[in-house]
Amino acid sequence: MFSVSADAAQAMIDYSGLQVFQHRPGQAVVNLMLARYIDGDLGKYHEFGTAVMVNPPGSSARGWRALGSAGAFIHHLPVDQEFTLEAGRTIWGFPKVMADFTVRDGKRLGFDVAAGGEHIATMEFGRGLPVPGLFTSRPRTLQAFSHLDGVTHQVPWEMKVSGVRGTVGGTTLRLGTHPYAQELAALGLPKRPMMSSTVGHVEMTFGDAEVAGR
Repeated sequence: MFSVSADAAQAMIDYSGLQVFQHRPGQAVVNLMLARYIDGDLGKYHEFGTAVMVNPPGSSARGWRALGSAGAFIHHLPVDQEFTLEAGRTIWGFPKVMADFTVRDGKRLGFDVAAGGEHIATMEFGRGLPVPGLFTSRPRTLQAFSHLDGVTHQVPWEMKVSGVRGTVGGTTLRLGTHPYAQELAALGLPKRPMMSSTVGHVEMTFGDAEVAGR
């Protein structure tokens, strides 16, 4: 979870018609995520996401206390399997592209992601400290937003997690030469994140996509 210039983040996602959420004046929240899907309707695959926290249509909330009501706009979503690429684009309008992943799961969790022969990013995560299940085990319904072929969609996203570990900072990021990396660099990345986490087990269900704002 990175704090970046709200103006820079807004410029990056302005095509969506959404407004970035400001956790403090002039600052937006951008999350970079590696997901390893083991068992699900879309098969087994890896995914790298760039999610910008946004205000749902009609909301102008600001500040840390309002972060829980913000939505996640999915700006980048490379994956490494064809079926999930087609399903994600067709069903939910997620901007999935094919990519190559190298994942290292030792004392530190790390990965490299590249697309079209160009390096996008390398990230290394510290393991952090266990977060009590009391704070993480409750199921949550979030709002994800996607944009594809000129249409922005809103997707309800139910999630339940366990085995969460977190730390302040805790992640190193290196960017490559791919256009996605250049967009992240325009946000002022790489820099020290506000916080990082790893999650041992995630259960997620995505609902039907609807045109945002309706």
